[in-house]
Amino acid sequence: MSIRILANDGIEASGKKLLEAAGFIVDTNKVPQEELATALQQYDAILVRSATKVRKDLIDACPSIKLIGRGGVGLDNIDVAYAREKGVAVVYTPAASSRSVAELAIAHLLTGARFLHDSNRKMPVEGLTKFNDLKKSYSAGIELKDKKIGIIGMGRIGQEVAKMALAMGMQVLPFKRNGEPVELQMTIHNQTITINLPVVSMDTLLAESDFITVNTTGKKEDPPVLSAAEFSKMKTGAFVVNCARGNVWVEADLLVALNSGKVAYAGIDVFEKEPTENAELLKHPNVSLTPHIGGSTKEAQERIGSELAAQIIDFFK
Repeated sequence: MSIRILANDGIEASGKKLLEAAGFIVDTNKVPQEELATALQQYDAILVRSATKVRKDLIDACPSIKLIGRGGVGLDNIDVAYAREKGVAVVYTPAASSRSVAELAIAHLLTGARFLHDSNRKMPVEGLTKFNDLKKSYSAGIELKDKKIGIIGMGRIGQEVAKMALAMGMQVLPFKRNGEPVELQMTIHNQTITINLPVVSMDTLLAESDFITVNTTGKKEDPPVLSAAEFSKMKTGAFVVNCARGNVWVEADLLVALNSGKVAYAGIDVFEKEPTENAELLKHPNVSLTPHIGGSTKEAQERIGSELAAQIIDFFK
């Protein structure tokens, strides 16, 4: 009897092809959350991204499910410990999207450094009549070279951010909760070099960094990494970027810091609530926005699909 899999949030064609070649039946029809308990009775596994939630009640209601797969890094939409306690395997792809998320974080930094977020709003409206005025207002951009970038969280994504920052000539200030030094492997012109970075304290990072990126993968119940106390310790005019999780900072405190000028710019890919209802944040002139697309590149999706398929095949075979 063939293994039946519901890819409720979709799966890349490469992953689907691998699974079907191995004899699995893969269904990519989206089932609404409230109908999953009934629909999953005919499946052996469910694959999700961030939209579908797999909580205790759904796990209890679907005894036929032997595996839950998550295409991506975080597992906050799955009750992982409970699933494993009930004998249900949970697999995910933590490395597949690291490069994509890191590149988006750097893109947000570059956007703020050269006012792209604001110029792209104003040029269509004022470009014909106030071109020279806009040119003057956007001529105070800054280079990233020689600036200090604080990286909170030095997992796979944080390390990728660090490599890109180093390649641009930035000074990297990494923070890790365990305080262990960071060893980076960088490949330049087909030669691999090792770079050892000493970590700094959170207070040092906040006080000295020109740019700060948050790259931690926290749980919903974890306290925020950045709130009013941390924003107050930052260098006046600092840039902050969050392509990690919406709950790693307090949006209300960020807005206070933005409005006071303590924080000059924020690049945001994730929100406390999604879809976000924070209109003030969405319309703020010193904010660059993306709708939770950190890992959503063609290359990352290919890797996610292939890596997820390989784990599923290994489990069932």
